[in-house]
Amino acid sequence: MSLQPILACAVVVAALVVRSAVAELKKPGEARRQWEFLMNKTAAAIGGSSFLAVVGAVAVSGLGWGHLAWAVLAGLLTAFVTDQLTGES
Repeated sequence: MSLQPILACAVVVAALVVRSAVAELKKPGEARRQWEFLMNKTAAAIGGSSFLAVVGAVAVSGLGWGHLAWAVLAGLLTAFVTDQLTGES
């Protein structure tokens, strides 16, 4: 089993966390605003659907656990973009 997909996903997640930390240092409360999309029900539903679609593709192709990590990240990023477009937070 190759750990390369998991490592690549971890690097992307780390970059997003650092981005939030820098924003928080510049403007207190900004990190909370950035992660507020997790409370948006519409964004969560669409992100969950995206996650399930990617997991389905991974299951059919028989790829490893590293690709499951990318599915989780794809769901979170889809939820974030949906929240930004709908502005329902």
